[in-house]
Amino acid sequence: MINRDELVPAGHFRKPHGTKGEIAISLTAVIAGTTRNPLTDLFLICEIDGIFVPFRIENYRSITDSSAYIRLKNINSEEKARELAHKEVFLHKNHFKGEIKNESLLTWEYFIGFTLIDEQLGTIGTIIDVDTTTINTLFVVEKGNEEILIPAAEEFIIQVNENQKELIAALPEGLVE
Repeated sequence: MINRDELVPAGHFRKPHGTKGEIAISLTAVIAGTTRNPLTDLFLICEIDGIFVPFRIENYRSITDSSAYIRLKNINSEEKARELAHKEVFLHKNHFKGEIKNESLLTWEYFIGFTLIDEQLGTIGTIIDVDTTTINTLFVVEKGNEEILIPAAEEFIIQVNENQKELIAALPEGLVE
């Protein structure tokens, strides 16, 4: 059995891509420190129903330095890929040499799964994705039945509560309406 203390956060699955089981993944900078090359030599680990489950990468296509489309063994349909969407991804510590520095884990994708809370308005929603297709990086926040875009900017962040997975911010007035 795999224990959490044996794992290093490595990113988040995003949305399925296509109908054959491919899924987008956002990777943290920690991937660069792995001893394995190519990426297909790695097992990505994901928590499902309280159990850490390893997945072998069959194929991947880089999108940017921190994102890719991947195919996992035995994930061969959009429905199966959708079950992994927005889940945190881990690597086993034995894939790394030397010290693993936590500050390398803090990319905007690190906050996927966090609850976004405005100091005035209260809970806004859950950060489900990060959009880097524009000049400004945006959090994709699930607010009820809709998705809203919120700028991912350090100047808005007041506090990060990692234990509660909360991101507390002072958002500009009128941004969330």
